[in-house]
Amino acid sequence: MSPTIDLRSDTVTRPSRPMRAAMADAELGDDVYGEDPTVNALQVRAAQMLGFEAALFFPSGTQSNLAALMSHCQRGDEYLVGQEAHTYRYEGGGAAVLGSVQPQPLTNRPDGTMDLAEVEAAIKPDDPHYARTRLLSLENTIGGKVVPQSWIAEALALAQRRGLATHLDGARIFNAAVKQGVTAESICKGFDSVSVCLSKGLGAPAGTVLVGPAELVGRAKRARKILGGAMRQAGVIAAAGLYALEHNVQRLAQDHANAARLARLLSDIPGLAVEPVQTNMVFINIPMPRCTELAGHLEAAGIKATVRPRTRLCTHLDVDAEGVEQAAAAFRAFFRSTAP
Repeated sequence: MSPTIDLRSDTVTRPSRPMRAAMADAELGDDVYGEDPTVNALQVRAAQMLGFEAALFFPSGTQSNLAALMSHCQRGDEYLVGQEAHTYRYEGGGAAVLGSVQPQPLTNRPDGTMDLAEVEAAIKPDDPHYARTRLLSLENTIGGKVVPQSWIAEALALAQRRGLATHLDGARIFNAAVKQGVTAESICKGFDSVSVCLSKGLGAPAGTVLVGPAELVGRAKRARKILGGAMRQAGVIAAAGLYALEHNVQRLAQDHANAARLARLLSDIPGLAVEPVQTNMVFINIPMPRCTELAGHLEAAGIKATVRPRTRLCTHLDVDAEGVEQAAAAFRAFFRSTAP
């Protein structure tokens, strides 16, 4: 049987042999005491790459984002965020549950931006009836889309004018950078903090870095401890993150090319509506009555996908061009066999 082709997410990637070798050879110490040299090296490297004073290593992006929100906001404060943003929609309500921080969700437009007039209107007056609006939280990429840099500049200017701090969930910031042919540092410029995943497209088995000014990162270190994220000999996984930053950034262009190829192949199949592709995510619209049958067909063909009326397919370093061809062939066979 052919190897399984997993298109559910770019989180399913496994560390390569060279990455595992780097992990095995990592110099270790106790990171709670600040004595793990590999973690320290990763934090310095990440801060330099992204243009910030300091960085802090976290087990996950969810925890990094939450620590950032807790560092920017106090209990009873509010942050403005898009309805489709990961920090609002997919992180278990952590800001409210654990940080006592109220989210104020706003509508994301199809390109991932928000109406800045609506953003400004959502900022609460200084009145005890309201939660204090403290932070604007953005995401790039969002849903596989690169947020236009011109809009980000306008959003940052608005936040500065209204006295709001800014946080960027840049879990896939390197996808945005590679797509635009710019540095990640240039995209991050102007934000007070940025969270960047080392897993996903970069291929590390775990880990995220939060970057920002040293004073804010110090507050985030306390939040990380409260959230249970302080680790001991964490250099074992930090080494994977270092390897990812040094070797796996530019190769994201290959994932983007494979996603574009997959989208073109699927677009030729009657019955499938394929959305435009920018990075490594392909979204297809499938009639709901066919989802269950399609899921079974793909599973039998060795293709893993979370099939829904709006299905997301992710390319990553464990899906090569041949895998893309096989996945498209499986879709083609299903729609051919079930054509009216």
